[in-house]
Amino acid sequence: MAGFHHVEVWIADLAEARAEWGWLLRELGFEREGEWPEGESWAAGDAYLTLTTSPNLSAVAHDRRAPGVNHLAFKAGAPGRVDAIMVQAQQHGWRPLYQERYPHAGGPDHYAGWLENSAGLKAEVVADES
Repeated sequence: MAGFHHVEVWIADLAEARAEWGWLLRELGFEREGEWPEGESWAAGDAYLTLTTSPNLSAVAHDRRAPGVNHLAFKAGAPGRVDAIMVQAQQHGWRPLYQERYPHAGGPDHYAGWLENSAGLKAEVVADES
């Protein structure tokens, strides 16, 4: 059986991540499953996403253009749900990317929005229903 078990994202500012990621993950149907002084876990289905601080961080901002993870892509449901998230995102610390090509920056048959948070982490919100 293939699939991700979990993804762990190291963050520099837990309060900021809780506000930004917490909002987005709730909008996408994730539920907070655990919380501890250095982080928290959010689950949807059989997979979960962990946001955690670490004393081993080498920088405070993420550089998505460097080797490593460029972005996380999430299923959002219908195109209208993608639109609603994109409209609200700026009020929750996310900056829209590729707006001049929204919602087809990924190609004519791909309906999605791209967001970047204050730490430089990018999320893609994908319409996976008609």
